[in-house]
Amino acid sequence: MDDLTCIIIGGGYAGLKALKQIQETTRGMANGRRIRFVLVDKQPGHLRKLRLFRPTTVEEEIMIPWNDLVLGEFEFVQGTVRSVDSEKKWVQYVDVQGNDAQIHYDLLVVAVGSTVRRPDTDQGGIVLTDQQSAAAIRERWHVNLRKAAEETNPEEQKRLMTIAVAGAGISGIETSAELALSMQKEAAALGLNSSNISVYLLNSHERLLSEVSEKFRRKLDQELNKCGVTVLHNRKAMREETGEVTLNNGDSLKVGLLIWMIGLIPNPALSGMGLPLTPDGQVLVDECYRVQGAPEVYSIGDCARIVDPKTDKAEQKTCFEAGLQGIRLGKIVSADLEGQLAPVHKASKSNMDVYNIGLGQKGVFWIRKWGIDMVMTGKTPGKIKKLVEDKASYLR
Repeated sequence: MDDLTCIIIGGGYAGLKALKQIQETTRGMANGRRIRFVLVDKQPGHLRKLRLFRPTTVEEEIMIPWNDLVLGEFEFVQGTVRSVDSEKKWVQYVDVQGNDAQIHYDLLVVAVGSTVRRPDTDQGGIVLTDQQSAAAIRERWHVNLRKAAEETNPEEQKRLMTIAVAGAGISGIETSAELALSMQKEAAALGLNSSNISVYLLNSHERLLSEVSEKFRRKLDQELNKCGVTVLHNRKAMREETGEVTLNNGDSLKVGLLIWMIGLIPNPALSGMGLPLTPDGQVLVDECYRVQGAPEVYSIGDCARIVDPKTDKAEQKTCFEAGLQGIRLGKIVSADLEGQLAPVHKASKSNMDVYNIGLGQKGVFWIRKWGIDMVMTGKTPGKIKKLVEDKASYLR
């Protein structure tokens, strides 16, 4: 018998988890036929997006070669997927040489994730999207501090030692803390007063992370303040021009750099794939992650509109949710191949709430379950977060 081909589009956290779990639940076989696994991604390796804030302060490699990941046997195809023919079961893509190519599938998992929302080009600043933009941010603030060390005008020196981060989600929180701590250290090494380092975190809402407890929020505010981050609530950056950030309330901030981190949108590449999408661009799936109207096609992660059938509440876009979806998808695919009843989606946090936010080498961990609201700070949460991130990336 010919092999079955299972293609996973996207080598992010959701795609890797899907690949690993389908390998394990099927043991690489289906009805006596071997399953051939193919991973398609436009990147030459796995981009550790959860660590994207790190290269803003240090030269850390966050693109991991596929061969360095602890996964079962699979083939890698580097290319950009253009379309999916769900009737004839072909994936059309453009390879790294720019040539059109296609590959046939029997099973397909779409896990292309999300991309960073970008402001208009005339709004200034730098958008943190990838390794290149992270390196540009690192270079900019280093140059600014060197200029500040020679600046005689106190106001200009203060501007050069100031950064604003627009967007107070988890990524914005972690990036602002990492920058504040690193800039303070570098400022001291240059003979500057490290207390003059200012990092503003611009939060468009009344409070940080609306879904968490007030106890956790207060502790998070305190820990950010210890790092040297000032949170400005109900504040949006409108634009940055010649070192001045205009805010939505008419105020302005003098800064050496504005960093945009204003949320995520479904991967724009989905619009041309020919799959059914919601008005905001997510793949339409049922309670078993099956793409509507596309047999043997599944989708998980940020790119899919996944709703709890009991509560009608959509899943959040985090690595935690994607990991649990990947585990369940392995069971679903195995059940579908065997003609058995497949498990359905269940909200990942239906019985508890949990967050772990990194602040430099430390962190803030929060869990709420059975009426218990527990917060832990210090190095232990930071170590736990690093361990979880390494595991999500299947590092050796």
